[in-house]
Amino acid sequence: MRLVASIFLNGLLFYLASILLEGVNVDGLLTAILCGLVLGLINVTIKPIITLLTLPFTILTFGLFLLIINAAMILVVDSLFDGFEVNGWWSALFFSIVLSLLNGIIGELRKKEGVE
Repeated sequence: MRLVASIFLNGLLFYLASILLEGVNVDGLLTAILCGLVLGLINVTIKPIITLLTLPFTILTFGLFLLIINAAMILVVDSLFDGFEVNGWWSALFFSIVLSLLNGIIGELRKKEGVE
């Protein structure tokens, strides 16, 4: 049950981030939940491999290259769904930052409540 709630919450945050940014459009909440689920799967499977392969760039940029990797993962999700549109690299970058901030806020709130 906790997994389903986490997926739904991530979808809500995905939808909220798309509302906050002008260059990102999501057709509806169901599309946002599916995109959030796929992004989570990509972040668990593909992102660690890419992060490992680009480790020298990440070290040279003091971790800022991870923002580029996050934006690329958003663009991968964009290519998989018709109902999710990102208008370029900058929009993907800002969307990944906003989504990360929202997830961080929710994570801190859950820690304070003792939910985790």
